[in-house]
Amino acid sequence: MRKALLLACFILFRLSCLAQDSTAHSIPLKKVKLYGGIGYTTGLFVLSQAWYAENGFENFKFFNDNAEWLQVDKFGHTYSTYHFSRINYQLLRRTELSDEKALIWGSLLSTALFLPIEILDGFSPDYGFSYGDMVANAAGSGLFYAQQKLWDEQRIKPKFSFRTTNYPGLRPEILGKSLPEQLLKDYNGQSYWFSIDLHAFDQSGHWPKWLNLAVGYGAEGMVFSRNSENSLAGFNNYRQLFLGIDFDLSYIPTSSRFLKTVLFLADMIRLPAPTLELSNGSLKGHWLYY
Repeated sequence: MRKALLLACFILFRLSCLAQDSTAHSIPLKKVKLYGGIGYTTGLFVLSQAWYAENGFENFKFFNDNAEWLQVDKFGHTYSTYHFSRINYQLLRRTELSDEKALIWGSLLSTALFLPIEILDGFSPDYGFSYGDMVANAAGSGLFYAQQKLWDEQRIKPKFSFRTTNYPGLRPEILGKSLPEQLLKDYNGQSYWFSIDLHAFDQSGHWPKWLNLAVGYGAEGMVFSRNSENSLAGFNNYRQLFLGIDFDLSYIPTSSRFLKTVLFLADMIRLPAPTLELSNGSLKGHWLYY
C-alpha cells in the first residue's frame, strides 16, 4: 500500500510533464531533477508521517516475507517498477540525454528510488527490510530494460486487474475497509498479467495488432498472509493461473496528447476478456474475467 501510493505520486508527476510537452528533447534535465527531487522528498516525508511516525523506529532488521500472500505482492512490486521504468524512460528521453542513457537511468532509478522505503521498513517495529521486495523491484526494471535493449520496444507488458471479493469483510483492518483500500490491500482480488504482443513476434504480419495473449497469476482464500495461518483458521488458500486474450491499446492512432495519456495509463490495465483459469486442480472458463 505504501509503495503503491508513492508510485502513484510519481506517475502523476511524470505524466503531467509528458502531457504538457510532447516535443522530443524539449524538457531541460535540470527541471526534471528539480521537480523530481521535490516530489520524491515530499512523498517520503508524507509516507514517514503517515505510516512510521506513530510507532516510531527501532533497531534495523531484515524480514523474510517471501512466503506471504502466495507471492501476489511480489508480482505487484515487479509490475510497479516496470511501469515506473517505462514512465521514467519516456520522460528522460525528452531531455538532452541520449536514448541509451535515458534507458539506463530510467531503469536504475525505478529500483533505487524504492530502496529508502525498504530501509524505513527495516527500522519500523511493524515491518522489516524485505530483500524479496527488492529482488521483485529489480525484476520489473530489468524486464523493461532487457526488452528495450533487445527489441527497441516493449513486447511483453505487465498488466493489472482487480475485482472485489468477500474476504475483506473477515479482516477489514488488513484487507481493506473501503474500495480504495481493498484495491491496494486485498490480494485475493488482484491479478497480474503478462500481455504478449504476438503481432510483434509474427514475421508474416497477419496477426492483428490489437490482439494480445495474456498469461496471468493470482490467488484466493488468503484471509491471513501465510498458508499455516489460513489452514489453522479453516481457510483454503490456493493459486490461480490464467490464459486469455488482451487488447493492445498502444496501437490506437491519435494526435491528441490527452488521449495519448489516457491510452498510456489504460495500457497498464488488463481489460475484461475471455479467460481460462486453472486453480484447485480444475480448469474453468470465464467469458469475461478481470
